[in-house]
Amino acid sequence: MPKQIVPSDIDPTAIGEVSAPPYVRLPDPTRLFFRRAQRLNALAEIDELGPYLRFLAALADVQHGIQDGLSDPDLPETEVRERAHAFGMPPLDRDRFASGAFFETLDRLVLAASAIEKPRAAANALDRLKLAAPAERDAMVRNVLADAIAADALAEHVYVAAALQLHFARLAACLDASTLVPVGDGACPVCGGPPVSSMIVGWHGSHGARFCACSLCGTLWNYVRIKCTLCGSTKGIGYVEVEGGPGTVKAETCDSCGCYVKILHQHKDPNLDPVADDVATLGLDLLVRESGYRRGSFNPFLVGY
Repeated sequence: MPKQIVPSDIDPTAIGEVSAPPYVRLPDPTRLFFRRAQRLNALAEIDELGPYLRFLAALADVQHGIQDGLSDPDLPETEVRERAHAFGMPPLDRDRFASGAFFETLDRLVLAASAIEKPRAAANALDRLKLAAPAERDAMVRNVLADAIAADALAEHVYVAAALQLHFARLAACLDASTLVPVGDGACPVCGGPPVSSMIVGWHGSHGARFCACSLCGTLWNYVRIKCTLCGSTKGIGYVEVEGGPGTVKAETCDSCGCYVKILHQHKDPNLDPVADDVATLGLDLLVRESGYRRGSFNPFLVGY
């Protein structure tokens, strides 16, 4: 893979073909993880990270398969959500997350994950998670929600993160998109989480618009292009890609905050997935890091880069 930086001062694609795309697209958990598993399996056939991508594909299959029979998630009370709306806060507050009901999802995921093929390190981590005390599990939940997973503890947290993704996607799917408001640059309007990446979409009625993708709940929210998705700056925005590649995944760099977030051109390839393709383009992370930019997005499956 050639390590050549190809920067530009403007986004090389059209700015957009619609004036007012919807602000939010809420996740559909019944399709989200199924499609992600398909994408990860496809990427595993062509990427040097194949074994890890196949493991994540199997885990996404688990996320999809365990949904039947799960208890309906409990949204915060209407009064709490209305207060959050009034103060420009996300309706799903990570800091106030009550993990009790979530453990049904985690237990079911751990049981199902026991049957999938996995690297030895992932198998050992699953065994440790099974034996973890409730307080240890709760600490792992808090680590994921705080986007503070230590690289040396990634293996155990992968399963907890996968369960939280499913739990929060199911919660987000119950919300009314029309009630959601911006809560700040770099923050999901549903749960306050950072973007894992952003996408230029090809959807009917939104073709050419840019949406950020939440790393936790899977919500997509509309965001102006050629603007840092982290700090909101419009100055010193550049784009980096691997020379000779298809040009569908690039890094949007910001000189103001010194960070970058990947931008996926889904309008060119509708199979792109904000989580799967972020992991599969690790080489781009290594390339951009050589220029001094820091990774500003969060992906629980790509901690340490």
